[in-house]
Amino acid sequence: MADQKKNGAKQPELFNYTESSSYRKIKCEHFTLEGFSRAPVMTFWRVPEYKLGFDLGWQPWEFMGAPRWFVSHAHMDHILALPAYVARRRMMQMEPPTIYFPDQKVADLRQFLAAFCRLEQSALPCEIVGVRPGDEIELSRELVVSVHKTWHGVPSVGYIVWERRKKLKPEYLELSGEEIRDLNLAGVKISYEQRFPRLAFLGDSSPRGLDENPDMYRADVLVAEMTHISQRRNEPFQLPGHMRLEDYVDRREKFQNQKIVASHFSVRYSQREIQARVHEKLPDMLDGRLVLV
Repeated sequence: MADQKKNGAKQPELFNYTESSSYRKIKCEHFTLEGFSRAPVMTFWRVPEYKLGFDLGWQPWEFMGAPRWFVSHAHMDHILALPAYVARRRMMQMEPPTIYFPDQKVADLRQFLAAFCRLEQSALPCEIVGVRPGDEIELSRELVVSVHKTWHGVPSVGYIVWERRKKLKPEYLELSGEEIRDLNLAGVKISYEQRFPRLAFLGDSSPRGLDENPDMYRADVLVAEMTHISQRRNEPFQLPGHMRLEDYVDRREKFQNQKIVASHFSVRYSQREIQARVHEKLPDMLDGRLVLV
Protein backbone atom coordinates (compact mmCIF):
# COMPACT_ATOMS: atom_id res chain seq x y z
CA MET A 1 0.00 0.00 0.00
CA ALA A 2 2.84 2.38 0.90
CA ASP A 3 4.61 1.57 -2.37
CA GLN A 4 1.43 2.30 -4.31
CA LYS A 5 1.14 5.71 -2.66
CA LYS A 6 4.77 6.48 -3.41
CA ASN A 7 4.23 5.59 -7.06
CA GLY A 8 1.16 7.76 -7.25
CA ALA A 9 -1.15 4.80 -7.97
CA LYS A 10 -4.82 5.61 -7.59
CA GLN A 11 -6.41 3.86 -4.64
CA PRO A 12 -9.80 2.14 -5.15
CA GLU A 13 -12.83 3.97 -3.77
CA LEU A 14 -14.43 1.18 -1.78
CA PHE A 15 -18.02 1.17 -0.61
CA ASN A 16 -18.41 2.56 2.90
CA TYR A 17 -20.87 0.06 4.28
CA THR A 18 -20.83 1.58 7.78
CA GLU A 19 -22.76 4.57 6.42
CA SER A 20 -25.42 2.35 4.88
CA SER A 21 -26.14 0.03 7.77
CA SER A 22 -29.43 1.84 8.35
CA TYR A 23 -31.52 0.37 5.52
CA ARG A 24 -33.50 1.28 2.44
CA LYS A 25 -37.28 1.46 2.08
CA ILE A 26 -38.82 0.51 -1.24
CA LYS A 27 -42.53 1.12 -1.74
CA CYS A 28 -44.16 -1.64 -3.77
CA GLU A 29 -47.75 -2.07 -4.90
CA HIS A 30 -48.77 -4.55 -2.21
CA PHE A 31 -46.15 -4.06 0.51
CA THR A 32 -43.04 -2.20 1.65
CA LEU A 33 -39.62 -3.80 1.27
CA GLU A 34 -37.05 -2.70 3.85
CA GLY A 35 -33.44 -3.75 4.17
CA PHE A 36 -29.99 -3.75 2.69
CA SER A 37 -27.37 -6.12 1.33
CA ARG A 38 -23.67 -5.89 0.66
CA ALA A 39 -21.29 -8.84 0.15
CA PRO A 40 -19.72 -10.05 2.40
CA VAL A 41 -20.94 -7.66 5.09
CA MET A 42 -24.68 -7.99 5.65
CA THR A 43 -27.95 -9.05 4.07
CA PHE A 44 -31.30 -8.40 5.75
CA TRP A 45 -34.80 -7.67 4.41
CA ARG A 46 -38.17 -7.18 6.06
CA VAL A 47 -41.73 -6.92 4.79
CA PRO A 48 -43.66 -5.30 7.67
CA GLU A 49 -47.08 -5.89 6.10
CA TYR A 50 -46.39 -9.64 5.92
CA LYS A 51 -44.66 -9.75 9.34
CA LEU A 52 -41.66 -11.65 8.00
CA GLY A 53 -38.06 -11.15 6.99
CA PHE A 54 -35.32 -12.70 4.90
CA ASP A 55 -31.79 -13.33 6.16
CA LEU A 56 -30.30 -12.00 9.38
CA GLY A 57 -26.93 -10.51 8.56
CA TRP A 58 -28.01 -7.38 10.47
CA GLN A 59 -30.94 -6.60 12.71
CA PRO A 60 -32.17 -3.04 13.20
CA TRP A 61 -34.02 -2.70 16.47
CA GLU A 62 -37.33 -1.94 14.76
CA PHE A 63 -37.14 -5.20 12.78
CA MET A 64 -37.43 -7.19 16.00
CA GLY A 65 -41.23 -7.30 15.76
CA ALA A 66 -41.26 -9.61 12.74
CA PRO A 67 -41.81 -13.10 14.21
CA ARG A 68 -40.75 -15.18 11.17
CA TRP A 69 -37.46 -15.10 9.28
CA PHE A 70 -36.62 -17.08 6.17
CA VAL A 71 -32.87 -17.60 5.86
CA SER A 72 -31.30 -18.52 2.54
CA HIS A 73 -28.01 -20.05 3.69
CA ALA A 74 -25.46 -20.24 6.49
CA HIS A 75 -22.81 -17.72 5.45
CA MET A 76 -21.84 -15.23 8.12
CA ASP A 77 -23.19 -12.12 6.38
CA HIS A 78 -26.64 -13.74 6.30
CA ILE A 79 -26.95 -15.13 9.87
CA LEU A 80 -24.65 -13.18 12.17
CA ALA A 81 -27.44 -11.09 13.75
CA LEU A 82 -29.59 -14.12 14.61
CA PRO A 83 -28.45 -14.37 18.27
CA ALA A 84 -29.04 -10.64 18.82
CA TYR A 85 -32.51 -10.82 17.27
CA VAL A 86 -33.57 -13.77 19.44
CA ALA A 87 -32.06 -12.22 22.58
CA ARG A 88 -33.86 -8.92 22.01
CA ARG A 89 -37.23 -10.63 21.66
CA ARG A 90 -36.57 -12.56 24.85
CA MET A 91 -35.56 -9.38 26.67
CA MET A 92 -38.75 -7.64 25.50
CA GLN A 93 -40.82 -10.66 26.63
CA MET A 94 -42.03 -11.40 23.11
CA GLU A 95 -42.94 -14.82 21.78
CA PRO A 96 -39.95 -16.88 20.56
CA PRO A 97 -39.51 -16.35 16.81
CA THR A 98 -39.55 -18.98 14.08
CA ILE A 99 -36.49 -19.32 11.86
CA TYR A 100 -36.74 -21.21 8.56
CA PHE A 101 -33.37 -22.56 7.51
CA PRO A 102 -31.90 -25.00 4.94
CA ASP A 103 -32.48 -28.42 6.44
CA GLN A 104 -28.94 -29.69 5.85
CA LYS A 105 -27.53 -26.99 8.14
CA VAL A 106 -30.07 -26.98 10.98
CA ALA A 107 -27.84 -29.00 13.33
CA ASP A 108 -24.96 -26.60 12.77
CA LEU A 109 -27.22 -23.61 13.40
CA ARG A 110 -28.36 -25.07 16.70
CA GLN A 111 -24.72 -25.52 17.72
CA PHE A 112 -24.04 -21.91 16.71
CA LEU A 113 -26.83 -20.66 18.98
CA ALA A 114 -25.81 -23.03 21.78
CA ALA A 115 -22.33 -21.47 21.78
CA PHE A 116 -23.86 -18.03 22.32
CA CYS A 117 -26.02 -19.42 25.12
CA ARG A 118 -22.90 -20.70 26.87
CA LEU A 119 -21.11 -17.38 26.38
CA GLU A 120 -24.04 -15.36 27.73
CA GLN A 121 -25.13 -17.96 30.27
CA SER A 122 -28.69 -17.41 29.16
CA ALA A 123 -31.28 -18.90 26.83
CA LEU A 124 -32.00 -17.99 23.21
CA PRO A 125 -35.51 -19.35 22.73
CA CYS A 126 -36.59 -19.82 19.11
CA GLU A 127 -38.07 -22.46 16.85
CA ILE A 128 -35.79 -23.57 14.03
CA VAL A 129 -37.60 -25.22 11.13
CA GLY A 130 -35.58 -27.03 8.49
CA VAL A 131 -36.83 -26.48 4.94
CA ARG A 132 -36.17 -28.17 1.62
CA PRO A 133 -37.02 -27.23 -1.96
CA GLY A 134 -40.67 -28.01 -2.62
CA ASP A 135 -41.81 -27.21 0.93
CA GLU A 136 -44.63 -24.73 1.54
CA ILE A 137 -45.24 -22.75 4.73
CA GLU A 138 -48.71 -21.35 5.35
CA LEU A 139 -48.54 -17.94 6.99
CA SER A 140 -52.26 -17.20 6.90
CA ARG A 141 -55.36 -17.92 4.88
CA GLU A 142 -54.10 -15.43 2.29
CA LEU A 143 -50.32 -15.99 2.29
CA VAL A 144 -48.06 -18.99 1.70
CA VAL A 145 -44.28 -19.21 1.23
CA SER A 146 -42.72 -21.75 -1.12
CA VAL A 147 -39.11 -22.97 -0.88
CA HIS A 148 -36.88 -23.26 -3.96
CA LYS A 149 -33.47 -24.72 -4.71
CA THR A 150 -30.68 -22.27 -5.46
CA TRP A 151 -27.00 -22.76 -6.35
CA HIS A 152 -24.36 -21.38 -4.01
CA GLY A 153 -21.21 -22.58 -2.24
CA VAL A 154 -23.18 -24.08 0.66
CA PRO A 155 -26.70 -25.56 0.85
CA SER A 156 -29.04 -22.69 -0.04
CA VAL A 157 -32.65 -21.96 -0.86
CA GLY A 158 -34.77 -19.11 -2.16
CA TYR A 159 -38.33 -18.20 -1.26
CA ILE A 160 -41.50 -16.94 -2.95
CA VAL A 161 -44.35 -15.30 -1.05
CA TRP A 162 -47.69 -16.05 -2.70
CA GLU A 163 -51.03 -14.36 -2.18
CA ARG A 164 -53.85 -16.83 -2.63
CA ARG A 165 -57.53 -16.21 -3.20
CA LYS A 166 -60.56 -18.45 -3.36
CA LYS A 167 -62.63 -18.11 -6.51
CA LEU A 168 -66.05 -19.59 -7.15
CA LYS A 169 -66.00 -22.18 -9.92
CA PRO A 170 -67.67 -20.94 -13.13
CA GLU A 171 -70.44 -23.54 -12.97
CA TYR A 172 -71.68 -22.09 -9.67
CA LEU A 173 -71.58 -18.38 -10.56
CA GLU A 174 -75.32 -18.15 -11.23
CA LEU A 175 -76.38 -19.81 -7.97
CA SER A 176 -77.95 -17.91 -5.11
CA GLY A 177 -76.20 -17.44 -1.78
CA GLU A 178 -78.40 -20.08 -0.14
CA GLU A 179 -77.65 -22.61 -2.89
CA ILE A 180 -73.92 -22.01 -2.56
CA ARG A 181 -74.19 -22.39 1.21
CA ASP A 182 -76.05 -25.70 0.89
CA LEU A 183 -73.46 -27.09 -1.54
CA ASN A 184 -70.68 -26.01 0.76
CA LEU A 185 -72.32 -27.68 3.76
CA ALA A 186 -72.74 -30.82 1.68
CA GLY A 187 -68.99 -30.98 1.13
CA VAL A 188 -69.03 -29.98 -2.54
CA LYS A 189 -65.90 -28.17 -3.69
CA ILE A 190 -67.38 -25.03 -5.12
CA SER A 191 -64.21 -22.92 -5.32
CA TYR A 192 -60.66 -23.10 -6.59
CA GLU A 193 -57.46 -21.37 -5.51
CA GLN A 194 -55.69 -18.65 -7.44
CA ARG A 195 -52.11 -17.76 -6.54
CA PHE A 196 -50.18 -14.57 -7.23
CA PRO A 197 -46.40 -14.46 -6.67
CA ARG A 198 -45.95 -11.21 -4.79
CA LEU A 199 -42.30 -11.39 -3.70
CA ALA A 200 -39.38 -13.62 -4.71
CA PHE A 201 -36.17 -13.69 -2.67
CA LEU A 202 -33.30 -15.40 -4.47
CA GLY A 203 -30.64 -15.13 -1.78
CA ASP A 204 -27.09 -15.86 -2.94
CA SER A 205 -27.10 -17.98 -6.10
CA SER A 206 -25.74 -18.37 -9.58
CA PRO A 207 -28.20 -17.50 -12.39
CA ARG A 208 -29.34 -21.11 -12.33
CA GLY A 209 -31.36 -20.23 -9.23
CA LEU A 210 -33.54 -17.99 -11.37
CA ASP A 211 -33.56 -20.05 -14.54
CA GLU A 212 -34.74 -23.20 -12.77
CA ASN A 213 -37.33 -21.31 -10.69
CA PRO A 214 -39.21 -19.42 -13.43
CA ASP A 215 -41.89 -18.21 -11.00
CA MET A 216 -39.26 -15.83 -9.66
CA TYR A 217 -39.31 -14.04 -13.01
CA ARG A 218 -43.10 -13.58 -12.60
CA ALA A 219 -43.17 -12.26 -9.03
CA ASP A 220 -44.32 -8.67 -8.58
CA VAL A 221 -41.03 -7.92 -6.84
CA LEU A 222 -37.80 -9.88 -7.27
CA VAL A 223 -34.97 -9.42 -4.77
CA ALA A 224 -31.84 -10.86 -6.36
CA GLU A 225 -28.12 -10.44 -6.11
CA MET A 226 -25.66 -8.72 -8.46
CA THR A 227 -22.42 -9.40 -6.63
CA HIS A 228 -20.05 -8.75 -9.54
CA ILE A 229 -20.23 -5.91 -12.04
CA SER A 230 -16.79 -6.13 -13.64
CA GLN A 231 -16.55 -7.08 -17.30
CA ARG A 232 -13.55 -9.30 -16.59
CA ARG A 233 -14.74 -12.82 -15.84
CA ASN A 234 -11.39 -14.13 -14.59
CA GLU A 235 -10.84 -11.77 -11.68
CA PRO A 236 -9.72 -13.85 -8.67
CA PHE A 237 -12.32 -12.41 -6.27
CA GLN A 238 -15.26 -13.35 -8.49
CA LEU A 239 -16.39 -16.52 -6.79
CA PRO A 240 -18.87 -18.98 -8.31
CA GLY A 241 -22.39 -19.21 -6.94
CA HIS A 242 -23.13 -15.53 -7.54
CA MET A 243 -24.69 -13.37 -10.25
CA ARG A 244 -22.98 -10.78 -12.42
CA LEU A 245 -24.23 -7.70 -14.23
CA GLU A 246 -23.94 -9.54 -17.55
CA ASP A 247 -26.36 -12.20 -16.25
CA TYR A 248 -29.05 -9.52 -16.05
CA VAL A 249 -28.21 -8.24 -19.51
CA ASP A 250 -28.45 -11.77 -20.95
CA ARG A 251 -31.85 -12.35 -19.29
CA ARG A 252 -33.50 -8.96 -19.70
CA GLU A 253 -36.37 -10.42 -21.74
CA LYS A 254 -37.21 -12.94 -19.00
CA PHE A 255 -37.95 -10.41 -16.26
CA GLN A 256 -41.70 -9.89 -16.00
CA ASN A 257 -41.42 -8.31 -12.55
CA GLN A 258 -42.78 -4.89 -11.64
CA LYS A 259 -39.58 -4.25 -9.67
CA ILE A 260 -36.20 -6.01 -9.75
CA VAL A 261 -34.16 -5.15 -6.66
CA ALA A 262 -30.48 -5.83 -7.33
CA SER A 263 -28.25 -5.90 -4.28
CA HIS A 264 -25.38 -7.79 -2.58
CA PHE A 265 -22.77 -5.87 -4.57
CA SER A 266 -19.19 -6.64 -3.61
CA VAL A 267 -17.54 -4.11 -1.28
CA ARG A 268 -14.74 -3.92 -3.85
CA TYR A 269 -16.99 -1.56 -5.83
CA SER A 270 -17.90 1.97 -4.82
CA GLN A 271 -21.48 3.14 -5.08
CA ARG A 272 -20.44 5.49 -7.88
CA GLU A 273 -18.84 2.63 -9.80
CA ILE A 274 -21.92 0.43 -9.35
CA GLN A 275 -24.22 3.13 -10.70
CA ALA A 276 -21.95 3.92 -13.65
CA ARG A 277 -21.41 0.34 -14.80
CA VAL A 278 -25.02 -0.72 -14.45
CA HIS A 279 -26.24 2.32 -16.37
CA GLU A 280 -23.64 1.63 -19.05
CA LYS A 281 -24.91 -1.91 -19.60
CA LEU A 282 -28.59 -1.26 -18.88
CA PRO A 283 -29.20 2.42 -19.70
CA ASP A 284 -32.98 1.99 -19.51
CA MET A 285 -32.64 0.21 -16.14
CA LEU A 286 -34.88 -2.59 -17.45
CA ASP A 287 -37.60 -0.11 -18.43
CA GLY A 288 -37.20 1.67 -15.10
CA ARG A 289 -37.93 -1.45 -13.06
CA LEU A 290 -34.38 -2.07 -11.83
CA VAL A 291 -33.58 -0.74 -8.34
CA LEU A 292 -29.98 -0.77 -7.08
CA VAL A 293 -29.56 -1.21 -3.32
